[in-house]
Amino acid sequence: MERIKRKTLIDNIVKKIFLSITILCSIIVILIAIFIAVKGLTPFFKTYDINGEKYSVNFFEFIFGNTWFKSPNHYGAGYIIINTILVTILSLLIAVPISILTALFIARIAERRIGIVLNSIIELLSGIPSIIYGLFGSGVITVFVSNLGDVFGIQTAGGISLLSTVLVLSIMIIPTITMISITAIKSVNRSIILGSLALGASTTQTNFKVVLTSAKSGIFAGIILGIGRALGEATAVSMVCGNAGSGPSFSLFDITRTLTSTMLQGIHETSGMDYDIRFSIGLLLIIIIIATNIGLNYIKNRIGNHNAKK
Repeated sequence: MERIKRKTLIDNIVKKIFLSITILCSIIVILIAIFIAVKGLTPFFKTYDINGEKYSVNFFEFIFGNTWFKSPNHYGAGYIIINTILVTILSLLIAVPISILTALFIARIAERRIGIVLNSIIELLSGIPSIIYGLFGSGVITVFVSNLGDVFGIQTAGGISLLSTVLVLSIMIIPTITMISITAIKSVNRSIILGSLALGASTTQTNFKVVLTSAKSGIFAGIILGIGRALGEATAVSMVCGNAGSGPSFSLFDITRTLTSTMLQGIHETSGMDYDIRFSIGLLLIIIIIATNIGLNYIKNRIGNHNAKK
């Protein structure tokens, strides 16, 4: 009896510790969101002294503008939002098929020792800092894109372009999606796989029609994490995108600009309105990420409920 009471006491203490940590983390996140929201809305309500005149930023020009800056107080982020979404979508079109097929090979096709080695490589890639990917993009991918542009007779800014940005982001999010997909594929009930094989389906048919279908909810979760990283990446993107002053541009070989690269560019060399407007960009990014996560999680839950009904 005494032993049971002790275990219960320990469980209650641990539960309260975890609850306290959860509340602390939640408070920190809320405080950060409030700080960015207040700071991000400041340029639209506060007046700034520029060359002896008082100015503020027009909200609608900011949201729908197609030029980042016109002196003294005109900022436009509309085209940057479009560029960011375009870069993310193109990166996913490359990364998602590669990630899913890689995960399927590691989890279901490769020999155990080969699978362990490849899985370790994927884990290593997921832990590489963003600056390393940026250096690789700047030193290798931009050269590749520049040479590719020469083949098609297209002039590029030394390879700095939308295509370089997409390729760098694709390489960065592949490990994230692959790792989650491997876990999802390995969690598929073995009886389902054996049942498919027993009914006469080949191993390939089972892998693609049964395993991937059963694991699609988990794979979708990996895609959501990949989208989050693609939207939030700043350092590597800034090194290869070029930060176009206006847009949007849909050419793969033109320079581009994303929300994160705009926030990062020159933030330590600026002040006043130009400094505060970076927080407005950050607020836009938070809204886009939240809206994207809500929409994608809704779709994921619908997929999960559909599988459960089956």
